[in-house]
Amino acid sequence: MKTMLEIPKGLLVFLFWSVVATTAQAQEGWTLDRDIFYLPMPLEKATAYQQKQNRLDFRYKEGAKGFASVVWLHGGGLSGGKRERPSISGRYEIASVEVDYGLIPDVSYEQCLDDAAAAVAWAFNNVEKYGGDPDKIYLAGYSAGGYLSAMVGLDKKWLAKYGIDANRLAGIISFSGQMTTHFRVRAEQGHTGDRLVLNEFAPLWHVRKDASPFLIVTGDRRMEKGGRVEENLLLYRLLLNAGHPDVSQYEIQGYDHSMTTPGYGVMGRWLHDRVFPHAKRKWLPPPQSR
Repeated sequence: MKTMLEIPKGLLVFLFWSVVATTAQAQEGWTLDRDIFYLPMPLEKATAYQQKQNRLDFRYKEGAKGFASVVWLHGGGLSGGKRERPSISGRYEIASVEVDYGLIPDVSYEQCLDDAAAAVAWAFNNVEKYGGDPDKIYLAGYSAGGYLSAMVGLDKKWLAKYGIDANRLAGIISFSGQMTTHFRVRAEQGHTGDRLVLNEFAPLWHVRKDASPFLIVTGDRRMEKGGRVEENLLLYRLLLNAGHPDVSQYEIQGYDHSMTTPGYGVMGRWLHDRVFPHAKRKWLPPPQSR
């Protein structure tokens, strides 16, 4: 039997902070509703895969009124990954809608996009029941999720299917998403190699000046996935050229594609300035666009 002294120090630190985090969340009154089926159909009408996969978690501050929500789409190349919590809710008191969507090859790339839109529609149709404000819904994601967020936010047809104008989104946030046609979509369409493809499945195809406020975040261009920063810089420039009034772009120096940790800080203060415009941020510098 191991004594306490023989337990690795790193494990003790991890357990200590896990307890602290769990206790703090309970004390702060956060509620987590798990495994909500979000497709607009009776559960028994869904396929076995949909019943398992099309689920979300909703994390919100108990008793809060008029709160903002972020719909968060995970990464994984449209063929992997699972729902995850964006590290913003506890610090900024913003609810999070943490989504699982259908994955290739079990579904088509069109279905990935449709699932993302359906999750956003769930948020618009349900957050008010929890005390949230449907006019304060932000769509965000990382990597493949960043691609889906940009597509659903820019190409209005995906949300229009659910009777929602994409311009109702309070903002669109993409962490290192592809802005050309996603590599998995290219492969499914029969394009080989690393040839650049721009078609209706590229966020760049749908640039428009009346889109919701947009935040673009990537890692360092010397360390990111090939061309990822440049694609996002092009989106930023074309949105500006189109006359978009509220687009911000950040390139986080010293980070590769795994840039979510500092990215959450950028997203948090960007959200803070919009959700709490009259509150002071003494602990954070003002955001800057390039």
